[in-house]
Amino acid sequence: MIELLTAHTAELDGAALDEARALLFTVFGDEMTEGDWEHALGGVHALVREDGVLIGHAAVVQRRLLHGGRALRAGYVEGVAVRADRKGRGHGAALMDAVERVIRGAYELGALGSSDEAIGFYARRGWQRWRGPLAAMTPRGMTPTRDEEGWVFVLPGAAPLDLAGLLTCDWRDGDLW
Repeated sequence: MIELLTAHTAELDGAALDEARALLFTVFGDEMTEGDWEHALGGVHALVREDGVLIGHAAVVQRRLLHGGRALRAGYVEGVAVRADRKGRGHGAALMDAVERVIRGAYELGALGSSDEAIGFYARRGWQRWRGPLAAMTPRGMTPTRDEEGWVFVLPGAAPLDLAGLLTCDWRDGDLW
């Protein structure tokens, strides 16, 4: 039996959060850090269970993105993962359906940093690759984040976007995008 649950971090007990954290570290291996896990907290999680076992996770957290002279309330997607032995069965799409519903209902746009293998998945869902320069508001001021260019995708919403313009994210420890 497949179950999909959406819940805010505050609504999940310690066991559910530990299980989600363990899943992400298993799926991403050495690429996953404690900072990455921290980035997935404080928003809405989508969890897919099969026969009671967690097999997929995604989260959407609020971030501020600057674009076109405006500070935009963005739903930023973090920690999208499906167990390797359960991929290709629609679980990733179900997770993204859930977080996209949250984004469309509560934010001006969605954003995420993609892995190489997920680019086609996000593009097929209507996410658009950001073609313009990227930057971050850091303690030292606005800093270009050129290494992230080509990996950031947005899900347009109510905010007008120029995909070739500058997009700036708010500061956070660890990976900025």
